[in-house]
Amino acid sequence: MNDLTFNPGGLPGTPPLSPADQAMPVGISPFKASARRFAKNHLAVLSCFILLAIVLACYMGPFFFPFTSEEADFENISAPVDFFTAHPFGTDDLGRDLLLRTLDGGRVSLALGFFGAMVSVLISVIYGATAGYAGGWLDDIMMRAVDILLSLPFIFLAILIKVVLQDSGLHLGPIPLDSPNIALFIAVAFTLWLTPAVIARGQAVSLRSREFVEAARAGGMNAWQIITQHIAPNSVNVVIVYSSLLVLEAILTESFLSYLGIGVAPPFASWGSLINEGADKIETDIRLLMVPGGFLAAVLFCLNYITDGLRDAFDPNER
Repeated sequence: MNDLTFNPGGLPGTPPLSPADQAMPVGISPFKASARRFAKNHLAVLSCFILLAIVLACYMGPFFFPFTSEEADFENISAPVDFFTAHPFGTDDLGRDLLLRTLDGGRVSLALGFFGAMVSVLISVIYGATAGYAGGWLDDIMMRAVDILLSLPFIFLAILIKVVLQDSGLHLGPIPLDSPNIALFIAVAFTLWLTPAVIARGQAVSLRSREFVEAARAGGMNAWQIITQHIAPNSVNVVIVYSSLLVLEAILTESFLSYLGIGVAPPFASWGSLINEGADKIETDIRLLMVPGGFLAAVLFCLNYITDGLRDAFDPNER
């Protein structure tokens, strides 16, 4: 009895299991198990709180200002930083509050980034799951189309799509696809779904011969029902690892296009367009570049750490 030790992770006398090798409690879903692993990554959790604070500031902060981002204060043109005035980060050369313009620009950049990523994930999961489950010639055609699009530089593809849509005059019901901002959203979303589609397709190939899919097929479910109710939901857990990168890529793509002058159309502003304006005045007033650039950098850093945490928690190859 003396040489036996009690080990809750294995048989008596066996070496103790490491925390990474111990099984999760019986009955817990894989998603909850991954969420618990993510919660243990303190840097990723802190990044979530910082990102949430920035999002709340961008969407709620402008309501606390007694003026709008386009109103000019002619008595305080190019005012310097002074945290005890109505313009804590000063104003631009037209007298507009710099902090308020940055928060308003953040609304556009964050909305395009998050909604663009959500649309891209939806398209990629459905497309990849359909190709992987169908197999054969349909899989070959669908994935060769993805390969062709992936061979093009994504910035060039985004610019091409935006320019073509703006000159097309097309409308999808009440939605004007030739609107510069709608065209920008479609261009960003269309260029981001390609890589996740390849990931979703690989997951679907591994799932289509699993027992629960065979049971669904034997129960009379058609191919579309199996794809939407079994293949696609089980592919999301893998694609979600990449989805946070899509938000980062969407914001960077929008910022880059706005920096080139073909992004968000006036009177709207984004972090990219504000950085473009600040870059032109970097020698005379660096604040115009540093304030929107600082917000953009903070969001990108947070998304990078969150992506690392999601990969460690949800990707089985990282466990």
